[in-house]
Amino acid sequence: MRRLVSPQIVQRVTRHGPAFAVLLLGGALGAVAVWLGDTGAREVPSSVRDLQPDARADDVPSVWTCSMHPQIAKAEAGQCPICAMDLIPRGSPEGGARYDGPGVVLSERAQEIAGVRVAPVRRQADASAEVRLLGRVEPDEASLKVVPAWTGGRIDRLHVNVTGEQIQADQVVATLFSPEVFSAHQDLLTAKQQVTQLEQGPQAVREAAAAALDAARERVRLLGLSDAELAQMESQEAPTRAVDIRAPAGGTVIERVATEGAYVAVGSPLYHIADLSSVWIQLDAYESDLPRLDLGDRVKVHVEALPDQEFEGRVAFIDPAVDAVRRTANVRVGVSNADFRLRPGMFAEAVVMAEAEDGERTPLVIPTTAALFTGGRSVVYVARELDGRTAYEPRTVRLGPRLAEVYPVVAGLAEGEQVVVRGAFVLDAELQIRGGAGMMAVADDSMQGPSDRAIELPQAQRDALAPVVAAYLAVQRALAADDLARARQQAKALRAHVDRTRLTRPRSAAAVWPPMAEALQGHAHRLQQAQALQSARAAFGGLSQVVTTLLRRFGNPLAAPLHLAFCPMAMGSQGASWIQQGREIDNAYFGASMRSCGEVRQELAPGAYLRPPEESAAGRPPPGARPSEAPNAPMERHP
Repeated sequence: MRRLVSPQIVQRVTRHGPAFAVLLLGGALGAVAVWLGDTGAREVPSSVRDLQPDARADDVPSVWTCSMHPQIAKAEAGQCPICAMDLIPRGSPEGGARYDGPGVVLSERAQEIAGVRVAPVRRQADASAEVRLLGRVEPDEASLKVVPAWTGGRIDRLHVNVTGEQIQADQVVATLFSPEVFSAHQDLLTAKQQVTQLEQGPQAVREAAAAALDAARERVRLLGLSDAELAQMESQEAPTRAVDIRAPAGGTVIERVATEGAYVAVGSPLYHIADLSSVWIQLDAYESDLPRLDLGDRVKVHVEALPDQEFEGRVAFIDPAVDAVRRTANVRVGVSNADFRLRPGMFAEAVVMAEAEDGERTPLVIPTTAALFTGGRSVVYVARELDGRTAYEPRTVRLGPRLAEVYPVVAGLAEGEQVVVRGAFVLDAELQIRGGAGMMAVADDSMQGPSDRAIELPQAQRDALAPVVAAYLAVQRALAADDLARARQQAKALRAHVDRTRLTRPRSAAAVWPPMAEALQGHAHRLQQAQALQSARAAFGGLSQVVTTLLRRFGNPLAAPLHLAFCPMAMGSQGASWIQQGREIDNAYFGASMRSCGEVRQELAPGAYLRPPEESAAGRPPPGARPSEAPNAPMERHP
């Protein structure tokens, strides 16, 4: 046991008593079991040094720390001010190898014992992600109709008395006896008879009889009868006792309300009908499913009554509210049902295919075992080659909802990077012992971070931005060469390119681009109107800020790398940035007077995203092996 616990730890144990000793020794044995993984027959190493990061013999300790309180850092040996234990050099076997990066370096032997395994960040093989939901068949609410009684009376006969029967538009479905219609019809026949009898009478009498006939006709019309029915009633010799009730539209009777012999009032529903040639599939989606659903997603539907048949539809509606009790939201799918095989009330199983649009790349994914969750965000360990050794560095990433055995990467990783899929907890524990920022040092953050603002565009949309960025670069080169006329000309071209650019997918890009385009137009217009280089360069400063934002949100649309440069003397010594293509400084703010003033702060590979300034200020490494690489874009599907 002496080989597993240092003398300092033993001193600490004796100070806290036997209970603490049992707990600590149990933890040490448990750690050994974890390191051995599934190789139960493997021999326990003879020295704890095998489990420690790689150390070099000529390393000279420059920082002394406490094995129990790694946040302590002293320039010389001594005692811990918290627990009074002897400080150990950071870089010794007890304190870990000296490594100036943010991660951990392990020897080959340590990697083998810890069972560290890595896997590449890759794109999902299939463009769609299946979401399985349960629901039921319901009539299309848009097709629901009511057959009302347009007049009050007694139902003498129901011509349709079976639920489920198909009826046609204008079909007679019931016959009523209506005292009101009978009275109106009698008045109509009397008025007509008077007009006939007074044809030879005085003019005033004939006009009064005609007016009475018109009033009787209008009374019949107001009851709801058509002109054809009115003409038919006028041709009869006796008032009618039977009134026909006709269906206003065709469909299937889904409910019969009326009963023969019953009295009904005006407007009382007699039947409820629906057009079942198209139906709704009402699905219940849990909260965890909602981020993976979007309007227009293709859906495949199966019902138990028709096991060998498949129906297809599209998501037409996603309820904006979640049921407080069931914790589900309603998802509506419209399905064609021309042969009426789907019946309302049937139980349905649906598979929603969350598809990528044409030209849109499939999402990046990592195995589920790679993520160490810290709340709203996650930490993964990324492997990097460093002087013949492998460094494992923590990376805060944003992941999407779990898809089977993988998580989609929203932001923080680039395709092809190697992430630790086994042994990540061992690496995180070692980093915390060294006083590094492991997963426990990351705040439980559910708010949006700087790297979460990247938006992945379909290739066609990304290509549309290339002329905009190219025109900006032409402005930059013209100002660096003190060529005002060419700068103004290129600013005009930039405005034309912006005016022609339309970003429609994903929806987040469609929302972000219009204000960005308006800002580009405004700064380019001021530059185009500039009469002196000084005012043109002032407008170029605003233009550069918008282009920098564009590269952070949408990435580099060009096939060549770009560089973010900074000059501390620009803008009245306040400092200003700009984008250029080459690595050699080409200062557009000073031109020939100080053309080489400044420094390149970031390199942006084709398709990569400019690193946000918040991450640079925090000293975090860019997501990728080279400084030019930046967080990959998210897979955008919530409105």
